[in-house]
Amino acid sequence: MTHAAALTRRRFVQASAAGSLALAAAGLRGSRAQSAKPNIVFIMADDLGYADVSCYGQHDYTTPNIDRLAIEGLKFTQAYANSPVCSATRTALITGRYQYRLPVGLEEPINAFTPKTIGLPPDHPTLPSQLKRAGYGAALVGKWHLGFLPDFGPLKSGYDQFFGIFGGAADYFNHGPDASRSGAEAYQLHEQEVPVERHGYMTNLLGDRAVQVIEGYARSKDPFLLSLHFTAPHWPWEGPDDEAESRRIRNVFHRDGGTQKTYMSMVQSLDSNVGRVLQSLDIQGAAGNTIVVFTSDNGGERFSNTWPFTGMKQELLEGGLRIPAIVRWPGHVAAGSCRIRASCSGATRPERSGPCATATGNISASPATSSCSTWSRTRASGPISRTGTRTCSIASRATGKPGTAPCCPKGLARRLTATRATSWRTITV
Repeated sequence: MTHAAALTRRRFVQASAAGSLALAAAGLRGSRAQSAKPNIVFIMADDLGYADVSCYGQHDYTTPNIDRLAIEGLKFTQAYANSPVCSATRTALITGRYQYRLPVGLEEPINAFTPKTIGLPPDHPTLPSQLKRAGYGAALVGKWHLGFLPDFGPLKSGYDQFFGIFGGAADYFNHGPDASRSGAEAYQLHEQEVPVERHGYMTNLLGDRAVQVIEGYARSKDPFLLSLHFTAPHWPWEGPDDEAESRRIRNVFHRDGGTQKTYMSMVQSLDSNVGRVLQSLDIQGAAGNTIVVFTSDNGGERFSNTWPFTGMKQELLEGGLRIPAIVRWPGHVAAGSCRIRASCSGATRPERSGPCATATGNISASPATSSCSTWSRTRASGPISRTGTRTCSIASRATGKPGTAPCCPKGLARRLTATRATSWRTITV
C-alpha cells in the first residue's frame, strides 16, 4: 500500500484536492493515477447524530443505502466536525482553512440577526472555484448558510448551479413565498439566485435535483463536484407524511412537536434519497469514477442518537462533535475498511486503515492522536497555542460584552475550550 504525502489545508484547496479527496486518500491502494478526473459527490446531512444510521449503531430502524456506502467504502469511526454548529463547519469545508480565520466562521451560526455584511467573501478561494480551474463543473444542492444575497452566495463562490436555501433552516413543505409564516429562521427555496416555489417534501426535492444534476453532467461528459447538503434531519420535525403539522406550526424551531417515530421517518427519507443518488450514478455509468462522501455538519439534536457518547449539537462533548463519515471510491478505497484514527471534517491526512469487523462495521473507541485537536463552541479571542488549543468566548457583535449575542444560550457567557489528545478529551470552562 502506498500513501500520499500529507497536505496543508491551504495547499489542499489550491491543488483542488477537496476534503473528500483527502478523506479518500486514507484508503488508497496502489497508484493514484487514473485516466479520467474523478467526479466528487459530497453528501452532508444536517444535525445527524453519530448513531443515527444503522452502520454506526442505530438499531430501531435501518438505513440500507448509507450502509451500502460503508460496505463498499471506508468508514471513519473517530470523525469530528470542525465545530458543533453548522456555519463554522461549512466555512472549513469550502475553504479548507481553520474556520475562525474568517469572520464568517465566527458566526455560530449565521442567523436572521447576523449583519448582512458577514458572509464568505466571493474573492476567497474555495473548493468549487479551484475545481473549476481544473475543468470541473460545480453544483450545490441544498443548504448554503454562508451569507445572504446580494453580497454572498454559492454562485459568487465558485458554484455554477444552486438549488436550495441560503439560510440555516426551512420548513419541509412550506418553502415557497409564504416561508416566513414559519418564522424568521425559515427560508425560501431558490433556483440560482431567484426565489422559487416547488411543491413537495424538501428532502425529496433535493434528491430530485441531485439526480438531475448527475444526469446533466453525464451527458456533458465533464467531471463534476456535486455538493448535496440536505436540510434533514434538522428541525422542524416533519416526516414525508406530516404536511398537516407543517400547516400548524408557526416557528421552525418546533419546540412543541416531534417524536422519535417522526425523526426516524426523516432519517429514512434522507437514506432513500441517498439511494437515489447512488442509483443515478450506477445508471449513468459514473459510479466507478466518482468519489462519494457521506457525513454530517455537526452532532445530533433533540431526537438524535449519539450513543455511546453524551452531548449534542452546540456542545463540545463528543455527541456535539463526533459524526458519521464514509468515503467510497471504487478501485482506490478498500471496500469494508475502517479508519480508527481521529480526523476532522476541515483537515485530514492520509492514514493506514484496516477492515471493518463486520459487514456494516463496529463502533470503535480506540485511542487515537488527532490530526486536528481543537474545536471551539464560541468566538475566537486568543492566539492558537503550541498545542493547537484556542480559547474562545461568546461576545456580542454590537457591544463586545459576553453573553449578549442574539444566539447566546443563557448561562454560556464564559470561555470554553476543548482539546483532544490520544484517548483523552479536555474541556475548559
